[in-house]
Amino acid sequence: MPTLSSLLKATAAGSARIEAYEIDLKRAGQKTLQLVVNARVLEDGDPDRIRLLVAVADVTDARADARQKDDLIRDKAILMQELQHRVANSLQIIASVLMQSARRVQSEEARGHLRDAHSRVMSIAAVQRHLAQTGVENVSLRSYFTQLSESLGASMISDRDRLSIVVSVDDSVVKSDISISLGLIVTELVINALKHAFPQERSGKISVDYRSHGQAWNLSVSDDGIGMGDRAAKAGLGTGIVEALARNLQGDISVTDANPGTLVSVAHIADGVADVPAAA
Repeated sequence: MPTLSSLLKATAAGSARIEAYEIDLKRAGQKTLQLVVNARVLEDGDPDRIRLLVAVADVTDARADARQKDDLIRDKAILMQELQHRVANSLQIIASVLMQSARRVQSEEARGHLRDAHSRVMSIAAVQRHLAQTGVENVSLRSYFTQLSESLGASMISDRDRLSIVVSVDDSVVKSDISISLGLIVTELVINALKHAFPQERSGKISVDYRSHGQAWNLSVSDDGIGMGDRAAKAGLGTGIVEALARNLQGDISVTDANPGTLVSVAHIADGVADVPAAA
């Protein structure tokens, strides 16, 4: 092994030091061993002699275990992505069935409920597709909320010149389970604004904002519509969903007059960290 020999001579001369030098030890009729060599000069106070301290570790089995683990993790990630795609496809089929049912029913109230269910299912399908594209561990909220808002707009806004959804999010990255809860909150608040804030073909904008600082974060959905009025007294399914999800995230909900429109915020304040304000 000429390279190792040269390194040992250089180490003995004081001009080098061997740290984690890897060798594949090949022997006829036997399996190849993976070795890791470390070497340094051993100072013993006698300048007339040179001693080297050399350590050789057999890492063959450890490397094989690591490769097997990596293979299992990669296979799991592939299976999870495939599962996410299949779930998203199934949800889109369900959403199509709901929309077809909404077109057939005679009751306007039933039609509204079916359309709301369609929008919720489509938003969850968008969640699944985003997780499949970005992986299942961590989710960038900017791209996620953008994709979610585009999905909601496509399913609920017929005239993009009249209504729009604008997303403003910092560089926050969260675990996938947290992103799902935040996404469902955004879905419910955007649906509520689209249903109630712009009656009689009124034009306007819905803004989705998220900011974080350490463990503290603030999610807000605002509109420039007609304001709360008597809507504050009406608690429907969407309100219950938002309240349950906010409790699960240890967040506090506040509803304020945006003048014009309405601002709904869900904030989580970490210990010792001030509240994170939403963008104006």
